[in-house]
Amino acid sequence: MPPPSATDVEAVTDTEAATFLERLSITGVQARRSKNPPVATGLAPYASSDMFKTPGYGKPKAKKWDHFLNQESKSRKPSPLKAAALLLKTPGLISLGGGLPSSNAFPFEHLDIKVPNPPHFSEPETRDSGVLVRAGKHDVAEGKSVYDIHVAFNYGQATGSIQLLRFITEHTELVHHPPYQDWQCILSTGSTSAFDIALRMFTTRGDYLMTEEYSFCSAIETATPLGVKCLGIKMDAEGLLPADMDSILTNWSEADRRAPKPFLLYTVPTGQNPTGATSSAQRRRELYAVAQKHDVYIIEDEPYYFLQMQPYTGPNAPDVPPPDSHQAFLDALAPGLVSMDTDGRVMRLDSFSKVIAPGMRLGWITASAQIVERFVRHSEVSTQNPSGVSQLVLFKLLDETWGHAAYLDWLIWLRLEYTRRRDNMVYACERHLPREVASWNPPAAGMFHWIKVEWRKHPLVAAGREGEAMGILDLEDRIWRAGVDKGVLTAKGSWFRAEADGGAEMFLRATFAAAGADDVTEAIRRLGEALRAEFGLEQRNGK
Repeated sequence: MPPPSATDVEAVTDTEAATFLERLSITGVQARRSKNPPVATGLAPYASSDMFKTPGYGKPKAKKWDHFLNQESKSRKPSPLKAAALLLKTPGLISLGGGLPSSNAFPFEHLDIKVPNPPHFSEPETRDSGVLVRAGKHDVAEGKSVYDIHVAFNYGQATGSIQLLRFITEHTELVHHPPYQDWQCILSTGSTSAFDIALRMFTTRGDYLMTEEYSFCSAIETATPLGVKCLGIKMDAEGLLPADMDSILTNWSEADRRAPKPFLLYTVPTGQNPTGATSSAQRRRELYAVAQKHDVYIIEDEPYYFLQMQPYTGPNAPDVPPPDSHQAFLDALAPGLVSMDTDGRVMRLDSFSKVIAPGMRLGWITASAQIVERFVRHSEVSTQNPSGVSQLVLFKLLDETWGHAAYLDWLIWLRLEYTRRRDNMVYACERHLPREVASWNPPAAGMFHWIKVEWRKHPLVAAGREGEAMGILDLEDRIWRAGVDKGVLTAKGSWFRAEADGGAEMFLRATFAAAGADDVTEAIRRLGEALRAEFGLEQRNGK
């Protein structure tokens, strides 16, 4: 039977709808691939997620967002040279129309990388038993692969290579199963670039961008030169407070604010940077409901999504057993906003920076077909296409060597690795930081530990002397520098304020992702010494 239209879903029976909406499984990926045409293997072939995802029969179509797109975005036209790539699949066609150089002039014959052999993911295990993977220059012509140096190192489409886009689309469906029909993925050159493109699509000078009251400083620094003002939404231990966002939007006065009502939200719901806060499923549903109520478009930035950790149990309690299956792992993850997005009002930004390597400069977005098409138009004249070297390396690792099952095994390994790192950081804080003036919540995801400092207890403030006059920012700088003098570098909480007012509270951000366990413990001991000295508390001699 033909697919039902968006307004004709009643033609689908309950049984048929259940079949159409059945979630893709890991075991089902290969079966689907075997039924689909082989991926195109020529230079810069056209690619779309629609080639690889489950048909969305019975699902709603995304709403249209023309009223949010700015004039710059609406003015962008398709590249005729990129569009001509659709003709390259014509049998017997000899192309003289493009500007692609010959790979004969590429000074690379092959690329060898050694990667973990699942489930042996640690660095020593990889050194001893890793798999050597080779990408040759003409692997496609020689029948060794569907992707090679000849293709990857040349110009490509702004969507990313068809070979890696297939894996990403399958991965997104496996994890999130977006609940509307016309969702798509395209590759990006990382979330920082993707966010910049999103702002250039949606915002105009004078607009407000809503975000957490403490937000990723690079996001703030991206928005500010564009004339976009950041509006901080209050937070608690679970992140952004939907009720505060609702109150601000309900009571918005364009006359008082001299700006239109905000329509764009930037949020990091999982392992939020800098606070480490992770929103529960219920909190995310409440946020989405407020977005629907006020017609808000959401940019969901999720670089730490797969760094969700095991529950913190304390230094003397037994660990929570790890997920015992791929499905148990997926079920343990907080649902992404994109997984509850029935309107297509979420642009999700994903990245390989935290789960593979930041130097790849490779990620992807998930959004409605309309928004993806506009994103592509911008990318065609800015980033062009993601790095072919990075795409080839990740394709060889994720698709040809590991596959979806082993990639999930890797993400489970990362979950446990970050759990150990988080636990070590929190144990060190419990042992060395003075509870009289420092407090924290163990993070459930991400890379960051957010330490609140009770600055009002500082002797200069408590005595009513110069501390009040010097202000919270000056006192924060004094405390931060005391840590530096003791040999530990943290990040000031004020660096992350969405609104440059200093705030009423003081925080320090500590990162547990890179430093070794002993270094983290020593750094926190030094911070404890600095706090005790600044607040006039008794030193503990490192104990």
